[in-house]
Amino acid sequence: MKSTLLFILICISGTHVFAQQISVSGKITDENNKPVPFASVYIKNTTKGVSANSEGVYQLQVATGTYDLQYKAVGYSQQSRHIELTSSEVINISLQTETYQLKAISIRAGGEDPAYAIIRKAIKKRKTYLNEVNAYTCDIYIKGLQKLLAAPKKFLIFDVQKTTNEAGLDSNRTGIVYLSESESKYSFIRPDKVHEVQVSSKVSGNNQAFSFNRASDMAVNFYENFETWDGLSNRPLVSPIADNALFYYNYKWMGISVENGETINKIQVSPKRAHDPCFEGYIYILEDSWRLSGLQLYITKKANINFVDTLKVNQQFYPVNNKAWMPANIKFEFTGGLLGFKVGGYYILMYKNYDLNPDFGKTNFAEVLHIDKGVNKDSVYWNQERPIPLTEEEKTDYRNKEKLAIKRQSKAYLDSLDKANNKIKLTDLLLTGMNTRNRYKKESYHYDGLLGSMLYNTIEGFAINYGASYSKMVDTVDHRYLVVNGKVRYGFSNHLLNGTAGVAIPIKRFTLNLTGGSDITDLNNQQPVSTLVNSLYTLFERQNYQKLYQKQFASASLSGRVTGGLQGSIYAEWANRRPLSNSTTYSFFSPQNHQFTSNNPLVPDQDVPLFPENQSFRVGLRGSYDFSNKYETYPSGRRYLPSKYPTIGINYVKGIKNVFGSDVDYDLLSFDVSKSAIDMGFYGKTSFFVGAGKFLNNNKLFYPDYKQFNGNQLLAYTPGINRFLLLDYYNFSTPDKYLEAHLEHNFMGFITNKIPIIRKFKLQEIININYLYTPTLKNYTELGFGLQYINIRAMYGISYNSGSKVNSAFRLGINF
Repeated sequence: MKSTLLFILICISGTHVFAQQISVSGKITDENNKPVPFASVYIKNTTKGVSANSEGVYQLQVATGTYDLQYKAVGYSQQSRHIELTSSEVINISLQTETYQLKAISIRAGGEDPAYAIIRKAIKKRKTYLNEVNAYTCDIYIKGLQKLLAAPKKFLIFDVQKTTNEAGLDSNRTGIVYLSESESKYSFIRPDKVHEVQVSSKVSGNNQAFSFNRASDMAVNFYENFETWDGLSNRPLVSPIADNALFYYNYKWMGISVENGETINKIQVSPKRAHDPCFEGYIYILEDSWRLSGLQLYITKKANINFVDTLKVNQQFYPVNNKAWMPANIKFEFTGGLLGFKVGGYYILMYKNYDLNPDFGKTNFAEVLHIDKGVNKDSVYWNQERPIPLTEEEKTDYRNKEKLAIKRQSKAYLDSLDKANNKIKLTDLLLTGMNTRNRYKKESYHYDGLLGSMLYNTIEGFAINYGASYSKMVDTVDHRYLVVNGKVRYGFSNHLLNGTAGVAIPIKRFTLNLTGGSDITDLNNQQPVSTLVNSLYTLFERQNYQKLYQKQFASASLSGRVTGGLQGSIYAEWANRRPLSNSTTYSFFSPQNHQFTSNNPLVPDQDVPLFPENQSFRVGLRGSYDFSNKYETYPSGRRYLPSKYPTIGINYVKGIKNVFGSDVDYDLLSFDVSKSAIDMGFYGKTSFFVGAGKFLNNNKLFYPDYKQFNGNQLLAYTPGINRFLLLDYYNFSTPDKYLEAHLEHNFMGFITNKIPIIRKFKLQEIININYLYTPTLKNYTELGFGLQYINIRAMYGISYNSGSKVNSAFRLGINF
């Protein structure tokens, strides 16, 4: 692959050297002498062309010869020029707004608009054109620009002025924040095989980075029934020619025009209901063939989209052969704002050199994207290859940020940044923690905040759990770090001093973790109660949910991707485990009927040890496979993509007796299968987790060795696919067999978007079902119902055991 790509680039370079290249350039304006942004310029009967920039300026590089040039933009009448080129020429073009003629059509009073008959024919042909081309290759140029249009000087404690100055923006905190160009070779096989090779890239402000532009990320096809744009919209967006489009859209026929011998119908589309996930604007449909020739669509906040206020989509098609029309270009333009920030920008893709009968040879479609280290090209290359001329603002941005990039690499500049940012602030010292960084050496230190390290529980009383860490980039290609960390924990009531230390060492695809010391840890190894939440409940509500024990230990683990979709880990741990008792009964408040329980969750009224002090030596193995053979190749290595199939996992834990004084003797074998965010179209997304296991041997084990479950007894909790809403944290852990199952469906606003006023909050409806079987618990089931806003959800849960109601409660889920 690399040698082939290098050969292609050498051939291209050679062509530029030996062929006499001249240019046709100029400006494209409308009848009012205003620029027509991103108008297209093509050589007739070819797919070779360029686009004007946002100011209407274009430049086409060709060899000497005779050409028929076509100038076109959606909504304007096409202009043609026959030229004989012996030297570079400037040709300015004025495009007239397209005039659409109305045919003499008799419409009865209350009759149907002619657009509906056209749309029905287009819908009938939708699948034909969706499946018209089975495979193709093409070259794609992508340009992306994002601008900060307005911003406050400060946002909370964040210094916006300082950050924008460092990023090269002006003193008003406005300017280009992202400017990038890329060229890709794109291959496609129906229905969903994609292989994209990024062959050139340029990123403003970073000569080493490759572009984040991805043709596959911006591929849209309005012959599909709907577009799923995750993040932008919680709901799929309905195509104006979807099978059920007549349920969602109103249509109005605006007339016809003739271009290159083709009759084109202009049809206005608008949502039947203002808040449906639908587009507005115009689509252009060819007479007789009833295929799309272009579209000008937009979607706004009315449709409950996220992050932006308005998104415009413009697309043009052209005939590649006598049979098929393919995308010529597509442009996304967006504006938005929040909390004083305003942003805007665009992405434009230009397609050329289509091959509809490709010979893929050894093309590896498991590799979705390929980016080599040498993908970055200099200005000389881009001045020759760029199909969209730069505006003066873009030229200035490239120039200034190139100088800034060189400056940023110097030790003096990096040291000056570190000197300014490494200053100790009181808020950092107390709350967020302190970070000191040496950018030149690629290393950093972190020290926890003092107040954030404070905690309270009935075992230790007030305690401090203070940590620090050090990280250093040891692999600049894969961006992998050596991390060393440690912490000290002291309880002011029980006077126990504990400390741990660890190191994470990257070894090729794997990470080796070594840890050891003494710690106070939760009896439930799922860590279901956060330290902060337990501290608040203990001090203010006089309820001590968290149960702890002391563990002195040494452990080692090795984990990483074995190959493809197979990941694995292996670990070994020796531990001395000692039960603990309450040492204080202090709380700020003492609500009636709230009494502290003992540190033994199975005997809450008696201060007796849950287990004797013991030693444990155990080894564990885990393997998981997600059936994903698709990956992206970057200069730093491969990144595997999520599979559309569930992930299966197998775990084995062996407690070994008489090794390093170990008292335990058990074998636990377990399996699990899970999948998150299964797309159900208009009806949202489904996630599930099923786990089952059995102790094959339980000759000798203690409570910390039991199979633990992720329960919840508090108002506030952290949502998770394998988490219960109402299950006790400790009482149902088992040394025997178990089966747990979790199902969650997110309707993504399918219901709430139909309710006036409420739809403005962009709420998502959540339903979940949780099930647990153990020999003692039998059939435990939970039903949960609620609403979610961003990462906060309110749930109401009801639990049953063997058909009898056990509990019901309100829960507040927070996930950041």
